[in-house]
Order: sequence, then C-alpha cells, then structure tokens
Amino acid sequence: MTRRMLDDRTIERLAKIIVDQDGPYNRRGYELEGLLRRAAWTDPPEYDGSQRVLWLADQMSNRNGTLDVEHLICRVCDPIEYDGGAAVAKDFLDQVNSVLRAEQLIVTLVGQRPVLAGLSASDGAPMFSEPEDLERRLVALVKDEATRTMLSRRLAETRICEANGAYTFAIIGIGSMVEGILFAILLERDAEFRAGKALGRDRKPVRLDFASLDFLINRAHAMGFLQFDATKFMHNVRDFRNFIHPRKELAEQPDFDRDSVMLCWGPVRALLNDLEEKLLGTESAVSS
Repeated sequence: MTRRMLDDRTIERLAKIIVDQDGPYNRRGYELEGLLRRAAWTDPPEYDGSQRVLWLADQMSNRNGTLDVEHLICRVCDPIEYDGGAAVAKDFLDQVNSVLRAEQLIVTLVGQRPVLAGLSASDGAPMFSEPEDLERRLVALVKDEATRTMLSRRLAETRICEANGAYTFAIIGIGSMVEGILFAILLERDAEFRAGKALGRDRKPVRLDFASLDFLINRAHAMGFLQFDATKFMHNVRDFRNFIHPRKELAEQPDFDRDSVMLCWGPVRALLNDLEEKLLGTESAVSS
C-alpha cells in the first residue's frame, strides 16, 4: 500500500462494511476490539460504547496513513477471521475492493493470504512493490541492531538493482533479506533452533550454520509464525532466489523482468503481515 492518506469518505464506507450493522456479520463493540487486536494494531483502543461505525471510523482516521489501517483492511478480508472461511471472506473482499478502487488500491490474495496492492492504470491488475515502511517494520520484528543494519543494507542494494534493471540480482536480494529476517526471528524467539536442536526434513537436528532458507521457512510455519499459504508462496521466492547459481539459470533460462520482481514482493508482503499478526504483542506466547 502506498503510504498515503485515504479519503474521509473511503474511511466511512470501510467502517460501515467492517461493522456490518444489522447485517449477517454484525460486529459488536467487543468484537471490533478483538478485530483490531488480531490485526496487530499498536496499542489497540477500547470500545467506548458510542455508535460503532462512527467509533471505528474515528479510530481509522486517527491512524490514517499508517500500517495499522492496512493491517485492518487485510484482516477483514482474511479467511482465517471467519468461521465460514473463504466464502465469508470473499464477501468482505468484494465489498472492500468496491470502495478501494477509487483510491487505486485493491486487496488481492497471495495464495489465501490477503495483501494490499496498487492498481495498474492500464489494465487494473494488482501491482506489488516493496512493502512500505519496511525498515521501520524490521525494527519491530528484529531485536538485534546489527542484524537490522545488515538487512537495511541489503534492502538498499536490492532497491538499486530493481531501479536499474538488474532484476535477477533484485530477486536474489529479496530472497536474501527473507532469509535474514527469518533467521533472526527464529534465533531470537525459538529456543530449540537457537540450541541447534530443531529438526530438519530428515528428522535430524539442524545446526545454525547449516540452516537453509527452505528449513527457515518450514520452521517458521511449524512455530506458528507463518500461515500455510504464506509458507507455500515463500518457497516460490526461495526457488527464484536459487538462481544465484549460474548453472540453474543456464538450465532454466528464467529471463526475469520487472514483473518477476513484483511477483516476489507479493509473498513478502504476506510474510510480513503474518509475522506481525503472530508476533507483535504476543511475545509471552512464544518460546524463549
């Protein structure tokens, strides 16, 4: 999502959709509170008993232009939010997108994970780009300052590659950042991994210096940090990252372009949303 302010009328319309007052999915005050917590809002507010649509619109307006609003929009369209799963989520997805279209935004599913994207002016297709506020988001997810500095440096180099048409190396850079993020998160939050006791595919312990990106993705899923669909699509990014090996490029001739980089940023957005929902504000529930 381009970190721009949504129009006040857009916020009002979104609040009406989310509350669904008198509708089949009517959200009461305490349910709105729970929704904001599950959307990983920073310091989520307590419902004050006022008119729900106006209250929610005020909360969104107060955070207009922030990541919290993006998280809420995605969570409302997330199949995991509803007992009815994908069918109910699709209803909200269609309503939300009918409002967001005027803002040149769209919620689309990467696998079954909702991600906010821009709309192409030419054909109305979703356009993924580097997640906004990525460096600030890393500060919240990764505790070690030296690791954050390293990841920021790799992000800067990835931007240079993408901006100058070095698409293969931009994709390699994206995969490298993902590896660094997952390694840091597991090192800081997974005691078994930190001790070299986490099991790989062969059911043998994996030493830290032999932890592959394949293992890191699967381990993050096993720990509950990533949903199944984000895990599946991150393996696609991992496969693209493996074109760092010239023999693989010679064998498969991928011919990467700007769209290829965009296809990698989409799963990264889903990954960040999952990590933030699962980890931020829930540290006590994670192995230490």
